[in-house]
Amino acid sequence: MVHESLKARRGMVAAPHWLAAEAGRDVLKEGGNALEAAVAAAAAIVVAYPHMNHLGGDGFWLVREPSGKVRYIEACGYAGTKATRAFYRDLGHDKIPERGPLAALTVPGAVGGWMLALEAARALGGRMPLARLLEPAIALARAGTAVSRSQAWRFTTERAMAIEAPGFAEAYLIGGKPPKLGTVLSTGRLAGTFEQLARAGLDDFYRGDIGREIAADLDRIGSPVVRADFERYRAVLREPLSVRLKSGTLFNSPPPTQGLAALLILGIYERLAIRQAEGFDFVHGIVEATKRAVRIRDRVVTDFERLKHDPASFLTPEAFEREARAIDRKRAAPWPEPAGAGDTIWLATADASGLVVSYIQSLYWEFGSGCVLPRTGIVMQNRGVSFSLDPKAVNPLEPGRRPFHTLCPALAELADGRILAFGTMGGEGQPQTLATLFTRYVDYGVPLGEAIDRPRWILGRTWGSTLTNLRLESRFPEVAVERLRKAGHDVEVLADAYNEVMGHAGAVVCHPDGTLEGVHDPRSDGGGAGC
Repeated sequence: MVHESLKARRGMVAAPHWLAAEAGRDVLKEGGNALEAAVAAAAAIVVAYPHMNHLGGDGFWLVREPSGKVRYIEACGYAGTKATRAFYRDLGHDKIPERGPLAALTVPGAVGGWMLALEAARALGGRMPLARLLEPAIALARAGTAVSRSQAWRFTTERAMAIEAPGFAEAYLIGGKPPKLGTVLSTGRLAGTFEQLARAGLDDFYRGDIGREIAADLDRIGSPVVRADFERYRAVLREPLSVRLKSGTLFNSPPPTQGLAALLILGIYERLAIRQAEGFDFVHGIVEATKRAVRIRDRVVTDFERLKHDPASFLTPEAFEREARAIDRKRAAPWPEPAGAGDTIWLATADASGLVVSYIQSLYWEFGSGCVLPRTGIVMQNRGVSFSLDPKAVNPLEPGRRPFHTLCPALAELADGRILAFGTMGGEGQPQTLATLFTRYVDYGVPLGEAIDRPRWILGRTWGSTLTNLRLESRFPEVAVERLRKAGHDVEVLADAYNEVMGHAGAVVCHPDGTLEGVHDPRSDGGGAGC
Protein backbone atom coordinates (compact mmCIF):
# COMPACT_ATOMS: atom_id res chain seq x y z
CA MET A 1 0.00 0.00 0.00
CA VAL A 2 1.40 3.41 -0.98
CA HIS A 3 2.22 5.76 1.87
CA GLU A 4 -0.41 8.52 1.67
CA SER A 5 -0.14 12.15 2.66
CA LEU A 6 -2.31 13.94 5.22
CA LYS A 7 -4.28 17.11 4.47
CA ALA A 8 -5.42 19.91 6.78
CA ARG A 9 -6.32 23.63 6.77
CA ARG A 10 -4.96 25.26 9.96
CA GLY A 11 -1.54 23.71 10.32
CA MET A 12 0.71 20.83 9.34
CA VAL A 13 3.82 19.12 10.71
CA ALA A 14 5.94 16.39 9.14
CA ALA A 15 8.61 14.74 11.30
CA PRO A 16 10.45 11.39 11.45
CA HIS A 17 8.95 10.48 14.84
CA TRP A 18 5.24 10.70 15.52
CA LEU A 19 5.73 12.15 19.00
CA ALA A 20 7.52 15.16 17.50
CA ALA A 21 4.83 15.58 14.85
CA GLU A 22 2.14 15.57 17.54
CA ALA A 23 4.08 18.06 19.70
CA GLY A 24 4.18 20.52 16.82
CA ARG A 25 0.58 19.86 15.81
CA ASP A 26 -0.70 20.58 19.32
CA VAL A 27 1.07 23.95 19.34
CA LEU A 28 -0.62 24.82 16.04
CA LYS A 29 -4.01 23.74 17.43
CA GLU A 30 -3.52 26.09 20.37
CA GLY A 31 -2.84 29.06 18.11
CA GLY A 32 0.92 28.92 17.83
CA ASN A 33 2.56 29.64 14.51
CA ALA A 34 4.72 27.36 12.35
CA LEU A 35 8.00 28.55 13.88
CA GLU A 36 6.78 27.89 17.41
CA ALA A 37 5.51 24.48 16.32
CA ALA A 38 8.90 23.72 14.77
CA VAL A 39 10.71 24.50 18.03
CA ALA A 40 8.30 22.29 20.00
CA ALA A 41 8.81 19.44 17.52
CA ALA A 42 12.59 19.96 17.49
CA ALA A 43 12.75 19.75 21.29
CA ALA A 44 10.51 16.69 21.46
CA ILE A 45 12.48 14.79 18.85
CA VAL A 46 15.68 15.33 20.84
CA VAL A 47 14.14 12.99 23.41
CA ALA A 48 12.36 10.63 21.01
CA TYR A 49 15.22 10.18 18.50
CA PRO A 50 18.43 10.61 20.53
CA HIS A 51 20.53 8.62 18.06
CA MET A 52 19.75 11.14 15.31
CA ASN A 53 19.88 14.51 17.05
CA HIS A 54 20.32 16.11 20.45
CA LEU A 55 20.91 19.37 22.28
CA GLY A 56 24.62 18.83 21.60
CA GLY A 57 24.13 19.14 17.83
CA ASP A 58 23.62 21.77 15.12
CA GLY A 59 20.62 22.98 13.12
CA PHE A 60 19.70 24.87 9.94
CA TRP A 61 16.47 26.70 9.10
CA LEU A 62 14.74 27.87 5.93
CA VAL A 63 11.72 30.01 6.74
CA ARG A 64 9.26 31.41 4.21
CA GLU A 65 7.28 34.22 5.75
CA PRO A 66 3.69 35.06 4.72
CA SER A 67 5.12 38.09 2.86
CA GLY A 68 7.08 35.73 0.60
CA LYS A 69 10.46 36.59 2.13
CA VAL A 70 12.67 33.52 2.61
CA ARG A 71 15.09 33.68 5.53
CA TYR A 72 17.89 31.33 6.55
CA ILE A 73 19.22 30.63 10.05
CA GLU A 74 22.66 29.05 10.40
CA ALA A 75 22.92 27.39 13.82
CA CYS A 76 26.27 25.73 13.26
CA GLY A 77 28.84 25.58 16.05
CA TYR A 78 32.52 26.28 15.55
CA ALA A 79 35.66 24.47 16.72
CA GLY A 80 36.65 25.09 20.33
CA THR A 81 39.51 27.26 21.55
CA LYS A 82 41.80 24.30 22.24
CA ALA A 83 40.96 22.50 18.97
CA THR A 84 44.19 23.18 17.12
CA ARG A 85 45.99 20.90 14.68
CA ALA A 86 49.00 20.92 17.02
CA PHE A 87 46.78 19.75 19.90
CA TYR A 88 45.78 16.62 17.97
CA ARG A 89 49.25 16.03 16.50
CA ASP A 90 50.84 16.26 19.94
CA LEU A 91 48.44 13.54 21.11
CA GLY A 92 49.65 11.31 18.29
CA HIS A 93 46.72 11.69 15.91
CA ASP A 94 47.03 12.12 12.14
CA LYS A 95 43.27 12.58 11.87
CA ILE A 96 40.55 13.62 14.28
CA PRO A 97 39.15 10.67 16.29
CA GLU A 98 35.64 9.70 15.26
CA ARG A 99 34.27 9.14 18.78
CA GLY A 100 34.93 10.26 22.31
CA PRO A 101 35.94 13.61 23.86
CA LEU A 102 38.34 14.54 21.05
CA ALA A 103 35.49 14.13 18.55
CA ALA A 104 33.34 16.51 20.63
CA LEU A 105 35.27 19.54 19.45
CA THR A 106 32.59 21.98 18.28
CA VAL A 107 30.10 24.15 20.15
CA PRO A 108 26.50 22.89 19.79
CA GLY A 109 24.55 25.38 17.69
CA ALA A 110 21.01 23.98 17.60
CA VAL A 111 19.68 25.81 20.68
CA GLY A 112 21.06 29.09 19.32
CA GLY A 113 18.98 28.46 16.21
CA TRP A 114 15.88 27.92 18.33
CA MET A 115 16.53 31.33 19.85
CA LEU A 116 16.58 33.10 16.48
CA ALA A 117 13.57 31.10 15.29
CA LEU A 118 11.54 32.24 18.30
CA GLU A 119 12.61 35.85 17.74
CA ALA A 120 11.25 35.53 14.21
CA ALA A 121 8.11 33.85 15.56
CA ARG A 122 7.42 36.79 17.87
CA ALA A 123 7.98 39.27 15.04
CA LEU A 124 5.25 37.43 13.16
CA GLY A 125 2.80 37.55 16.05
CA GLY A 126 3.78 34.43 17.98
CA ARG A 127 2.96 34.57 21.67
CA MET A 128 3.44 30.99 22.86
CA PRO A 129 5.51 30.82 26.09
CA LEU A 130 8.79 28.94 25.88
CA ALA A 131 7.70 26.71 28.76
CA ARG A 132 4.72 25.55 26.69
CA LEU A 133 6.92 24.78 23.68
CA LEU A 134 9.29 22.67 25.79
CA GLU A 135 6.46 20.95 27.66
CA PRO A 136 6.28 17.86 25.38
CA ALA A 137 10.05 17.34 25.57
CA ILE A 138 9.98 17.65 29.36
CA ALA A 139 7.11 15.16 29.68
CA LEU A 140 8.83 12.66 27.39
CA ALA A 141 12.12 13.02 29.23
CA ARG A 142 10.45 12.59 32.62
CA ALA A 143 8.66 9.41 31.52
CA GLY A 144 11.62 7.93 29.67
CA THR A 145 11.49 7.08 25.99
CA ALA A 146 10.72 3.86 24.17
CA VAL A 147 13.44 2.69 21.78
CA SER A 148 12.18 3.38 18.26
CA ARG A 149 12.49 1.10 15.26
CA SER A 150 15.20 3.35 13.85
CA GLN A 151 17.18 3.40 17.10
CA ALA A 152 16.94 -0.38 17.45
CA TRP A 153 18.09 -0.82 13.86
CA ARG A 154 21.03 1.46 14.51
CA PHE A 155 22.38 -1.06 17.02
CA THR A 156 22.52 -3.74 14.34
CA THR A 157 25.51 -1.95 12.78
CA GLU A 158 29.12 -2.45 13.77
CA ARG A 159 29.73 1.28 14.05
CA ALA A 160 27.07 1.81 16.72
CA MET A 161 28.17 -1.25 18.65
CA ALA A 162 31.75 0.02 18.68
CA ILE A 163 30.95 3.27 20.50
CA GLU A 164 33.17 3.73 23.53
CA ALA A 165 32.72 7.19 25.02
CA PRO A 166 32.10 8.66 28.47
CA GLY A 167 28.52 8.15 29.61
CA PHE A 168 27.31 6.27 26.53
CA ALA A 169 26.92 2.76 27.95
CA GLU A 170 25.14 4.07 31.05
CA ALA A 171 22.68 6.06 28.95
CA TYR A 172 21.95 3.82 25.97
CA LEU A 173 22.94 0.23 26.78
CA ILE A 174 21.45 -2.26 29.22
CA GLY A 175 24.05 -4.41 30.90
CA GLY A 176 26.43 -3.54 28.12
CA LYS A 177 24.01 -4.73 25.44
CA PRO A 178 21.79 -2.74 23.04
CA PRO A 179 18.18 -2.27 24.11
CA LYS A 180 15.40 -3.93 22.16
CA LEU A 181 12.60 -2.20 20.28
CA GLY A 182 10.11 -0.66 22.69
CA THR A 183 12.39 -0.76 25.76
CA VAL A 184 11.87 2.38 27.84
CA LEU A 185 15.17 4.10 28.61
CA SER A 186 15.81 6.75 31.23
CA THR A 187 17.02 10.10 29.90
CA GLY A 188 19.27 10.85 32.86
CA ARG A 189 19.18 14.55 33.68
CA LEU A 190 17.79 15.66 30.32
CA ALA A 191 14.36 16.49 31.78
CA GLY A 192 15.99 18.79 34.32
CA THR A 193 17.96 20.47 31.55
CA PHE A 194 14.80 21.21 29.58
CA GLU A 195 13.07 22.45 32.75
CA GLN A 196 15.96 24.80 33.47
CA LEU A 197 15.80 26.15 29.91
CA ALA A 198 12.05 26.65 30.27
CA ARG A 199 12.58 28.67 33.46
CA ALA A 200 15.72 30.62 32.60
CA GLY A 201 15.40 30.92 28.82
CA LEU A 202 17.35 29.36 25.97
CA ASP A 203 20.28 31.74 26.44
CA ASP A 204 21.05 29.80 29.63
CA PHE A 205 22.39 27.04 27.39
CA TYR A 206 25.33 29.26 26.43
CA ARG A 207 25.73 31.96 29.06
CA GLY A 208 24.00 30.60 32.15
CA ASP A 209 23.91 27.61 34.47
CA ILE A 210 23.42 25.01 31.74
CA GLY A 211 26.36 26.41 29.77
CA ARG A 212 28.54 26.29 32.87
CA GLU A 213 27.64 22.66 33.57
CA ILE A 214 28.20 21.60 29.96
CA ALA A 215 31.61 23.28 29.93
CA ALA A 216 32.58 21.67 33.24
CA ASP A 217 31.72 18.20 31.93
CA LEU A 218 33.58 18.82 28.68
CA ASP A 219 36.65 19.92 30.61
CA ARG A 220 36.45 16.85 32.82
CA ILE A 221 36.41 14.41 29.88
CA GLY A 222 39.08 16.27 27.89
CA SER A 223 37.16 18.02 25.11
CA PRO A 224 38.88 21.04 23.50
CA VAL A 225 35.69 23.16 23.86
CA VAL A 226 35.77 25.62 26.79
CA ARG A 227 33.25 27.83 28.60
CA ALA A 228 34.31 30.95 26.69
CA ASP A 229 33.40 29.21 23.42
CA PHE A 230 29.83 28.83 24.66
CA GLU A 231 29.68 32.40 25.90
CA ARG A 232 30.72 33.75 22.49
CA TYR A 233 28.40 31.62 20.40
CA ARG A 234 25.50 33.12 18.43
CA ALA A 235 23.49 31.61 15.58
CA VAL A 236 23.43 33.90 12.53
CA LEU A 237 21.12 34.98 9.73
CA ARG A 238 22.45 34.60 6.19
CA GLU A 239 20.99 34.81 2.71
CA PRO A 240 19.88 31.39 1.43
CA LEU A 241 21.16 30.00 -1.84
CA SER A 242 18.53 30.03 -4.58
CA VAL A 243 18.09 29.06 -8.19
CA ARG A 244 15.35 29.64 -10.72
CA LEU A 245 14.25 26.57 -12.68
CA LYS A 246 11.32 26.03 -15.05
CA SER A 247 9.25 24.61 -12.21
CA GLY A 248 9.90 27.52 -9.83
CA THR A 249 12.45 28.96 -7.44
CA LEU A 250 14.35 26.60 -5.14
CA PHE A 251 16.10 27.56 -1.91
CA ASN A 252 18.73 25.74 0.09
CA SER A 253 21.38 26.39 2.71
CA PRO A 254 24.72 28.06 1.88
CA PRO A 255 28.17 26.80 2.99
CA PRO A 256 29.33 25.22 5.21
CA THR A 257 26.44 22.92 4.18
CA GLN A 258 26.10 20.95 0.96
CA GLY A 259 23.02 22.92 -0.10
CA LEU A 260 25.04 23.98 -3.14
CA ALA A 261 25.21 20.35 -4.26
CA ALA A 262 21.46 19.88 -3.84
CA LEU A 263 20.71 22.85 -6.11
CA LEU A 264 23.39 21.85 -8.59
CA ILE A 265 21.90 18.39 -9.05
CA LEU A 266 18.47 19.77 -9.87
CA GLY A 267 19.84 22.45 -12.18
CA ILE A 268 21.98 19.96 -14.09
CA TYR A 269 19.22 17.35 -14.22
CA GLU A 270 16.74 19.84 -15.69
CA ARG A 271 19.11 20.36 -18.65
CA LEU A 272 19.03 16.62 -19.39
CA ALA A 273 15.30 16.90 -20.30
CA ILE A 274 14.42 13.37 -19.15
CA ARG A 275 10.78 12.69 -19.82
CA GLN A 276 9.75 10.14 -17.19
CA ALA A 277 10.67 8.85 -13.76
CA GLU A 278 11.90 5.46 -12.53
CA GLY A 279 13.67 4.05 -15.59
CA PHE A 280 17.35 3.96 -16.49
CA ASP A 281 17.47 7.54 -17.78
CA PHE A 282 15.97 8.88 -14.54
CA VAL A 283 18.33 7.07 -12.18
CA HIS A 284 21.39 7.47 -14.41
CA GLY A 285 20.65 11.17 -14.91
CA ILE A 286 20.39 12.02 -11.22
CA VAL A 287 23.37 9.81 -10.30
CA GLU A 288 25.60 11.43 -12.92
CA ALA A 289 24.40 14.92 -11.96
CA THR A 290 25.26 14.00 -8.36
CA LYS A 291 28.82 13.12 -9.34
CA ARG A 292 29.26 16.49 -11.08
CA ALA A 293 27.76 18.35 -8.09
CA VAL A 294 29.86 16.49 -5.50
CA ARG A 295 33.10 17.38 -7.30
CA ILE A 296 32.17 21.06 -7.21
CA ARG A 297 31.00 20.84 -3.59
CA ASP A 298 34.24 19.26 -2.42
CA ARG A 299 36.26 21.99 -4.10
CA VAL A 300 34.18 24.92 -2.87
CA VAL A 301 32.29 24.31 0.39
CA THR A 302 33.91 25.46 3.60
CA ASP A 303 33.15 27.90 6.44
CA PHE A 304 31.03 30.69 4.97
CA GLU A 305 33.43 33.32 6.26
CA ARG A 306 36.41 31.61 4.59
CA LEU A 307 34.96 30.94 1.13
CA LYS A 308 37.30 31.35 -1.84
CA HIS A 309 34.53 30.94 -4.44
CA ASP A 310 31.10 32.52 -4.73
CA PRO A 311 28.62 29.59 -4.55
CA ALA A 312 26.13 31.53 -6.67
CA SER A 313 28.57 31.48 -9.59
CA PHE A 314 27.95 27.73 -9.91
CA LEU A 315 24.17 28.16 -9.98
CA THR A 316 23.79 29.86 -13.36
CA PRO A 317 22.17 28.57 -16.56
CA GLU A 318 25.60 28.54 -18.19
CA ALA A 319 27.08 26.46 -15.38
CA PHE A 320 24.21 23.96 -15.49
CA GLU A 321 24.53 23.67 -19.25
CA ARG A 322 28.28 23.09 -19.02
CA GLU A 323 27.92 20.36 -16.39
CA ALA A 324 25.05 18.66 -18.25
CA ARG A 325 27.09 18.52 -21.46
CA ALA A 326 29.85 16.70 -19.56
CA ILE A 327 27.48 13.82 -18.71
CA ASP A 328 27.57 10.72 -20.90
CA ARG A 329 23.93 9.68 -21.34
CA LYS A 330 24.91 6.01 -21.75
CA ARG A 331 27.97 5.48 -19.52
CA ALA A 332 28.75 5.99 -15.84
CA ALA A 333 31.51 8.44 -14.95
CA PRO A 334 34.34 7.18 -12.71
CA TRP A 335 33.50 6.83 -9.04
CA PRO A 336 34.01 6.94 -6.03
CA GLU A 337 34.70 10.35 -4.62
CA PRO A 338 35.33 10.92 -0.90
CA ALA A 339 32.02 10.76 0.89
CA GLY A 340 30.52 11.49 4.27
CA ALA A 341 27.98 9.83 6.53
CA GLY A 342 25.42 11.25 8.87
CA ASP A 343 22.44 10.78 11.16
CA THR A 344 20.00 13.62 11.20
CA ILE A 345 16.36 14.61 11.57
CA TRP A 346 14.44 16.86 9.17
CA LEU A 347 11.05 18.30 9.94
CA ALA A 348 8.70 20.86 8.45
CA THR A 349 5.79 22.94 9.68
CA ALA A 350 3.29 25.25 8.04
CA ASP A 351 0.34 27.30 9.23
CA ALA A 352 -2.69 28.94 7.64
CA SER A 353 -0.96 32.33 7.37
CA GLY A 354 1.48 30.96 4.78
CA LEU A 355 4.42 30.67 7.19
CA VAL A 356 6.44 27.59 6.16
CA VAL A 357 9.49 26.09 7.89
CA SER A 358 12.03 23.56 6.62
CA TYR A 359 14.34 22.58 9.46
CA ILE A 360 17.11 20.06 10.03
CA GLN A 361 19.14 19.24 13.16
CA SER A 362 21.79 16.64 13.67
CA LEU A 363 24.54 14.98 15.70
CA TYR A 364 26.31 13.86 12.49
CA TRP A 365 26.93 10.12 13.16
CA GLU A 366 24.53 8.04 15.22
CA PHE A 367 24.83 9.35 18.79
CA GLY A 368 27.46 11.83 17.55
CA SER A 369 30.68 11.66 19.54
CA GLY A 370 29.00 9.18 21.89
CA CYS A 371 29.78 11.44 24.85
CA VAL A 372 26.79 11.82 27.18
CA LEU A 373 27.36 14.63 29.68
CA PRO A 374 26.31 13.52 33.19
CA ARG A 375 25.19 16.88 34.61
CA THR A 376 22.79 17.64 31.73
CA GLY A 377 22.12 14.38 29.85
CA ILE A 378 23.26 16.06 26.63
CA VAL A 379 24.80 14.02 23.80
CA MET A 380 27.61 15.88 22.04
CA GLN A 381 27.96 15.82 18.27
CA ASN A 382 31.04 14.74 16.31
CA ARG A 383 30.57 17.10 13.37
CA GLY A 384 34.16 18.27 13.77
CA VAL A 385 35.50 15.00 12.35
CA SER A 386 34.92 16.58 8.92
CA PHE A 387 37.88 18.88 9.62
CA SER A 388 41.30 17.93 8.29
CA LEU A 389 44.63 18.13 10.12
CA ASP A 390 46.22 19.08 6.79
CA PRO A 391 46.61 22.90 6.74
CA LYS A 392 46.25 22.89 2.94
CA ALA A 393 42.87 21.12 2.98
CA VAL A 394 39.62 22.87 2.02
CA ASN A 395 38.43 22.48 5.63
CA PRO A 396 41.49 22.53 7.91
CA LEU A 397 40.94 22.45 11.66
CA GLU A 398 41.22 25.87 13.32
CA PRO A 399 39.66 27.24 16.53
CA GLY A 400 36.53 29.20 15.63
CA ARG A 401 36.12 27.56 12.23
CA ARG A 402 32.81 25.95 11.25
CA PRO A 403 32.95 22.36 9.95
CA PHE A 404 31.54 21.05 6.68
CA HIS A 405 27.91 19.93 7.01
CA THR A 406 25.96 17.39 4.99
CA LEU A 407 22.75 19.05 6.24
CA CYS A 408 20.68 20.86 3.61
CA PRO A 409 17.02 21.74 4.27
CA ALA A 410 15.12 22.60 1.07
CA LEU A 411 12.23 24.86 0.14
CA ALA A 412 10.62 25.73 -3.20
CA GLU A 413 8.19 28.31 -4.52
CA LEU A 414 6.60 26.54 -7.48
CA ALA A 415 5.38 28.32 -10.58
CA ASP A 416 1.78 27.20 -9.95
CA GLY A 417 1.71 28.82 -6.48
CA ARG A 418 2.49 25.81 -4.31
CA ILE A 419 5.07 26.19 -1.54
CA LEU A 420 7.05 23.02 -0.88
CA ALA A 421 9.22 22.42 2.19
CA PHE A 422 11.12 19.18 1.86
CA GLY A 423 14.13 17.44 3.31
CA THR A 424 15.75 14.27 4.50
CA MET A 425 18.50 12.83 6.64
CA GLY A 426 21.13 10.46 5.31
CA GLY A 427 24.52 12.16 5.05
CA GLU A 428 25.87 11.94 1.51
CA GLY A 429 22.45 10.79 0.31
CA GLN A 430 20.64 13.99 1.24
CA PRO A 431 21.00 15.95 -2.03
CA GLN A 432 20.32 12.79 -4.05
CA THR A 433 17.10 12.08 -2.17
CA LEU A 434 16.02 15.72 -2.41
CA ALA A 435 16.44 15.57 -6.19
CA THR A 436 14.53 12.31 -6.43
CA LEU A 437 11.64 13.56 -4.28
CA PHE A 438 11.43 16.93 -6.05
CA THR A 439 11.54 15.61 -9.60
CA ARG A 440 8.99 12.88 -8.93
CA TYR A 441 6.54 15.24 -7.28
CA VAL A 442 7.07 18.42 -9.27
CA ASP A 443 8.39 17.42 -12.69
CA TYR A 444 6.54 14.14 -13.15
CA GLY A 445 3.37 14.79 -11.14
CA VAL A 446 3.66 11.83 -8.76
CA PRO A 447 1.41 12.29 -5.68
CA LEU A 448 3.37 13.49 -2.65
CA GLY A 449 3.05 10.34 -0.55
CA GLU A 450 3.91 8.10 -3.48
CA ALA A 451 6.89 10.26 -4.43
CA ILE A 452 8.41 9.53 -1.01
CA ASP A 453 7.24 5.92 -0.92
CA ARG A 454 8.73 4.89 -4.28
CA PRO A 455 12.08 3.03 -4.29
CA ARG A 456 15.24 5.05 -3.81
CA TRP A 457 18.98 4.68 -4.12
CA ILE A 458 22.15 5.98 -2.51
CA LEU A 459 25.47 6.64 -4.22
CA GLY A 460 28.46 6.83 -1.88
CA ARG A 461 29.09 6.11 1.77
CA THR A 462 26.52 6.68 4.46
CA TRP A 463 25.54 5.23 7.83
CA GLY A 464 29.14 4.26 8.51
CA SER A 465 29.41 1.90 5.55
CA THR A 466 32.71 1.72 3.71
CA LEU A 467 30.84 0.98 0.48
CA THR A 468 30.85 3.66 -2.22
CA ASN A 469 28.76 1.84 -4.80
CA LEU A 470 25.25 2.52 -6.09
CA ARG A 471 22.78 0.75 -3.80
CA LEU A 472 19.14 0.39 -4.80
CA GLU A 473 16.08 -0.79 -2.94
CA SER A 474 14.67 -4.02 -4.29
CA ARG A 475 11.56 -2.53 -5.91
CA PHE A 476 13.33 -1.09 -8.96
CA PRO A 477 12.47 -2.82 -12.26
CA GLU A 478 15.04 -5.46 -13.15
CA VAL A 479 15.41 -4.04 -16.66
CA ALA A 480 16.50 -0.67 -15.22
CA VAL A 481 18.96 -2.38 -12.84
CA GLU A 482 20.56 -4.35 -15.68
CA ARG A 483 20.89 -1.24 -17.86
CA LEU A 484 22.63 0.54 -14.99
CA ARG A 485 25.08 -2.33 -14.65
CA LYS A 486 25.78 -2.40 -18.38
CA ALA A 487 26.39 1.36 -18.29
CA GLY A 488 29.23 0.81 -15.85
CA HIS A 489 27.53 1.54 -12.51
CA ASP A 490 28.70 -0.62 -9.59
CA VAL A 491 25.17 -1.65 -8.60
CA GLU A 492 24.03 -3.48 -5.50
CA VAL A 493 20.36 -4.30 -5.04
CA LEU A 494 19.49 -4.43 -1.35
CA ALA A 495 17.21 -7.16 -0.04
CA ASP A 496 14.81 -4.69 1.55
CA ALA A 497 11.91 -3.02 -0.22
CA TYR A 498 12.29 -0.12 2.24
CA ASN A 499 15.75 0.41 3.71
CA GLU A 500 16.72 3.03 6.30
CA VAL A 501 20.02 3.55 4.50
CA MET A 502 17.99 5.61 2.01
CA GLY A 503 17.20 8.21 4.63
CA HIS A 504 14.02 9.62 6.16
CA ALA A 505 12.46 12.02 3.67
CA GLY A 506 9.46 14.24 4.23
CA ALA A 507 7.55 17.18 2.83
CA VAL A 508 4.91 19.79 3.60
CA VAL A 509 3.04 21.59 0.83
CA CYS A 510 0.97 24.77 1.00
CA HIS A 511 -1.49 24.68 -1.88
CA PRO A 512 -2.87 27.91 -3.43
CA ASP A 513 -6.38 27.10 -2.14
CA GLY A 514 -5.11 27.08 1.45
CA THR A 515 -4.95 23.31 1.83
CA LEU A 516 -1.89 22.03 3.71
CA GLU A 517 -0.46 18.63 2.86
CA GLY A 518 2.18 16.68 4.77
CA VAL A 519 3.89 13.31 4.71
CA HIS A 520 6.93 11.63 6.21
CA ASP A 521 8.87 8.58 5.15
CA PRO A 522 7.58 5.02 5.74
CA ARG A 523 11.27 4.23 6.37
CA SER A 524 11.04 6.32 9.57
CA ASP A 525 8.93 6.29 12.74
CA GLY A 526 7.06 9.43 11.80
CA GLY A 527 4.39 10.94 9.61
CA GLY A 528 2.29 14.02 9.14
CA ALA A 529 0.12 15.60 11.81
CA GLY A 530 -2.36 18.33 10.90
CA CYS A 531 -5.18 20.39 12.31
